[in-house]
Amino acid sequence: MGERVFDVAIIGAGVSGANIARHLSSYELDVILLEGEEDISFGVSKANSGIVHGGFHHDGRYLKSRLEVRGAAMFDRLADELGFPFQRCGIIAVALHPDDFGALGQLYERGRANGAPGIEMCSRERMLELEPKLTPETVGGLYAPCGGIVEPYRFVFSLVESAIKNGLELRTNWRLESASREGASWRLCASTGSSVLASRIVNAAGLRADEVSQLFSAEDFTIKGRKGQYWLLDRLTRSKPSRVVFPVPSAISKGVLVVPTVEGTVLLGPTATELDDKDDAATTRDELEYILRSARTLIPSISETDVIATFSGTRPVLGEDFMIQRSGLVPGLVQVAGIQSPGLTASPAIGEYVTGLLAQDGLDLVPKQDWRPLLDRAPHARDLSFEELDQLIEINPAWGSIVCRCERVSEAEIVNAIRSGHHTLDGIKFYTRAQMGRCQGGFCGARILQLIMRETGLAAGEITKRGGNTTVIGGVV
Repeated sequence: MGERVFDVAIIGAGVSGANIARHLSSYELDVILLEGEEDISFGVSKANSGIVHGGFHHDGRYLKSRLEVRGAAMFDRLADELGFPFQRCGIIAVALHPDDFGALGQLYERGRANGAPGIEMCSRERMLELEPKLTPETVGGLYAPCGGIVEPYRFVFSLVESAIKNGLELRTNWRLESASREGASWRLCASTGSSVLASRIVNAAGLRADEVSQLFSAEDFTIKGRKGQYWLLDRLTRSKPSRVVFPVPSAISKGVLVVPTVEGTVLLGPTATELDDKDDAATTRDELEYILRSARTLIPSISETDVIATFSGTRPVLGEDFMIQRSGLVPGLVQVAGIQSPGLTASPAIGEYVTGLLAQDGLDLVPKQDWRPLLDRAPHARDLSFEELDQLIEINPAWGSIVCRCERVSEAEIVNAIRSGHHTLDGIKFYTRAQMGRCQGGFCGARILQLIMRETGLAAGEITKRGGNTTVIGGVV
């Protein structure tokens, strides 16, 4: 029996790769998802604003605009099927000066042309009705009720879980080192020495998509990193808005936003700084102070005393539009590059679009008769009544041990995350929300380390924060 040849290999398990994988899992195909990091969503997708955009920021001539509107409309069904946190709370863009109405009018017309449902120009009174916490300096604005918020990492996790349930193979810590043609297939080799054969390849490698393209001797392009820094506010802050709050955007950025996250905290940011080093994740006091000043122009009650964390995320920048196309230079390769904002919003539609490109390349798409779109809903202690929690404790006493007090995460949930393959502190944080509260793991971190050791057999010095050289004990975090 010959070596297994996958129909499709997807490089990159971020939000684009995950949606492509899940969409392909509905067909009679042998698909593998390859991720260079320790866990899925650990690249670009782990640190973004978590917004489902309202369809008014980008001109309709761009592919990203069309995919944004289509993708945004798909989130309700996906959330019903997969159970990830999602809320269609709406988006407002705030005018602070009469001169802003010219730009907002353009956004309004753009939204109407793009088919954004329910978009409206608003008076000062209407804006303050939509969000009473806005500054008294508000003179009007724009409202897009179709906008929303989503937990990005849990979105990625659920997509991949669904795809695995339907036959996908996933490999993490699998960093592509070389690619060569073998007959009608591609031989992909990892830095670890393992290899994969696949008939068709999807390059969804985020910040590294240009490097992956070079390995295939395909299109020559350069991905630039654009870093955005963020503040995260405690869920108890009094300045939490009920909708996503935008300023009037600039030529290079949508500006500093105030985002009520779907799990109750508040996100401020991002900034937009061009990088020479794609791995630069540092935060700076000057940038963070700029975020605070900018956010307070929208909601003056924002207080630095509510800050519980700072972090940064890097967007892969490639021109004005997404690059999603079949390679014109090598056979069997689809490029999915430059997926910055509104990439998260567009990602469900990217999954459809790339599937169509693969079909154009000759991939035979036979729907699975036994495809299972629904994921079982895992309970969360924070969402349960005392009676419901008591019932689970009778079955498994670990539900009665609350490991993370800030987010009310039980030992049973931590163990489930570990047994699902998440063996780093960040993987468990993204999967369960343990360590995401006010103390940022100060209380629960040691207990989580003990549970990882118990469940995996790893020594304390082998456990990492996010893979690689980020060992927690005796290493660099």
